Amino acid sequence: MANDRSIVIYPPGEDGGRRVRAGERFLGMAYGPLDVVEFLRLAGLDNADDDWLRRSEQVEWRGGGPDTWKTRT
Repeated sequence: MANDRSIVIYPPGEDGGRRVRAGERFLGMAYGPLDVVEFLRLAGLDNADDDWLRRSEQVEWRGGGPDTWKTRT
């Protein structure tokens, strides 16, 4: 990955989905942590799992952490 925090999970949209980006590459819309893990595995990060996702300093969570998937009302 390009830098220490090159995986970005953006704030939830109106439907609760969060955009996932690795470097300059858009990986998809995630609707839960397992979606993010799958996107990262498909992108070649074979060691990604739920625990890694929650602990990794490579991941920047914007608008809430790994348990935030719906917009606030």
